[in-house]
Amino acid sequence: MTLVEIALDDVAGALIAEQSGAHRVELCSALADGGITPSIGLVREVAARLSIPMMVLIRPRAGDFVYSPDEVRVMLADIEAVRSAAPSAGFVIGALEASGVIDVEAVRQLIDACGEASITFHKAFDSTPDLTASLETVIGLGAHRVLTSGGRRTALDGGAVLRALIEQAGDRVTIMAGGSIRAGNVGEVVASTGVTEVHLQAAGVRASVSTWSNPEQGYEAASVSATDGGVVRAVLAELERAGA
Repeated sequence: MTLVEIALDDVAGALIAEQSGAHRVELCSALADGGITPSIGLVREVAARLSIPMMVLIRPRAGDFVYSPDEVRVMLADIEAVRSAAPSAGFVIGALEASGVIDVEAVRQLIDACGEASITFHKAFDSTPDLTASLETVIGLGAHRVLTSGGRRTALDGGAVLRALIEQAGDRVTIMAGGSIRAGNVGEVVASTGVTEVHLQAAGVRASVSTWSNPEQGYEAASVSATDGGVVRAVLAELERAGA
């Protein structure tokens, strides 16, 4: 069975993902900016109401993955706070040097801070210049899985690289495919690569509940991003149809 992980940034989305059959969630904030560390209040509330596993993104800001010593200390503090608020949570981490290679010292500190928690190395992996070498580095550091599209814009485009990474990894680390995964392509991605886990944002929108807004400000949007349970169910249905 292929595990389906949903990236989301609110309590309602987490509950929708679980009710729609997702196997795990990745909790973030600001998904429109690629995701950053969620607030501790959000972590605590989702952990209290969710029964499926939860991974928490540790990323102090949008932009590149090259972090200053101050930013590394912020991430370490965030990990400590999350472990206190949600002891069973896993973590999604990553850091690079300016040259693009994995920042071994920073990542080692982050992984050590995570203790026995499940650890995913996030898509900073795809920004490294040599994915084969980067995979060996991640394995050596002790992460449990790598989120990747094979260095391409989508997991479907990166299928050949994903397959090669899975062969290289063997049983040492899990390769999780992510990058524009949808019901229309998830069967092909799984069949062509052999991945056992897929990651997606089940993006949808809902109408704003605001009945008035100040045209001089523009804070109230006409719609609000939301997790779409129909997308989750469609992906699961396609995997079942494909026997994956």
